[in-house]
Amino acid sequence: MGRLRETGKEEPKMLKEAQDHANRPDNTAFTQQRLPAWQPMLSAGIVIPGFVLIGLAFIGIGVALFVTSKSIQELEIDYTGFEKDSACYKCSDQKPVTCLCQLNFTVESLLKGPVFFYYGLSNYFQNYRRYTVSKDDDQLYGNLDNFKSPSSTCSPYEYNRTNVPIVPCGSIANSKFNDTFKLYQKVNATMKPVPFDGKGIAWWTDYNIKYRNPNIIPLRNAFNGTTQPISWPSPAYELDTGNPSNNGFINQDFLVWMRTAALPDFRKLYRRITEGDYAQGLPAGSYMLDIEYNYNVLSFDGRKKVVFSNVSWMGGKNDFLGIAYLVVGSMCIFMSIVMLIVYAKFKFPEED
Repeated sequence: MGRLRETGKEEPKMLKEAQDHANRPDNTAFTQQRLPAWQPMLSAGIVIPGFVLIGLAFIGIGVALFVTSKSIQELEIDYTGFEKDSACYKCSDQKPVTCLCQLNFTVESLLKGPVFFYYGLSNYFQNYRRYTVSKDDDQLYGNLDNFKSPSSTCSPYEYNRTNVPIVPCGSIANSKFNDTFKLYQKVNATMKPVPFDGKGIAWWTDYNIKYRNPNIIPLRNAFNGTTQPISWPSPAYELDTGNPSNNGFINQDFLVWMRTAALPDFRKLYRRITEGDYAQGLPAGSYMLDIEYNYNVLSFDGRKKVVFSNVSWMGGKNDFLGIAYLVVGSMCIFMSIVMLIVYAKFKFPEED
């Protein structure tokens, strides 16, 4: 009996050992962590020259970025109209009536092409979370079910006062920038129109993937039983009456606006100047910008501006990037000098 009891106790123990052995990883260099490894031994002779090389590299890149940024030509004009001497002063407090104003300016020297024409807003927080989520992605992808039943994320711009669904819904679409511009050059007492190119100003992914129109022809039939956003003068299928293919949710200006800005002061691309006599840029001379002033910024103490600029290999004008590289590179050089002084002072301690 004693042997039977002893054997009965050993069986669970042997079974447990067998299970543990089966769960063990394979006896390989990888599973048993026996692979060869290299661990750097940091010393003053390695760290100090390393900081110097990194600092010099950053300073070199910073100088190149800063010089390139300074070479970019840019003409920025504020047209908010709050000041009495502004060309658009009569329009600054007009709401919601459309107001027309003319902005005269001079280009001192050739603004080399291609020229990009931006509109800019300040003190405008598109990065506010409730604002950035206030849209219906399924609706903007052309899902007709969401036309009649907008997402609750669009609140309070999902239905109008008579409970008709708004398409496109949400705060972003409702606040779309709607000032319009026409540019003329003064040539021999005549006004010569400067052609604008509005094709391809939005991101390719937005135009081809993220936003889609419903597969209904004509497009206006897809919007039956809905209404346009409260602040819009016309529905989405009439955003561009001159180009039927530039309507609905793939309208270029609409796509540019729907990509929200990260900072309260921003600019968005309105048009390019790349055609006709202006393919090489804007010649020196006098110009007039006709502005249809629709977008009121008085309520949030904002400002509006237009910007004419060209670009380089690094993109648009951005002094901050070059300055940031210069600062980081200078800090690396400074720290290397500090470490060198400390190393020289404490390497050979003085004897009493």
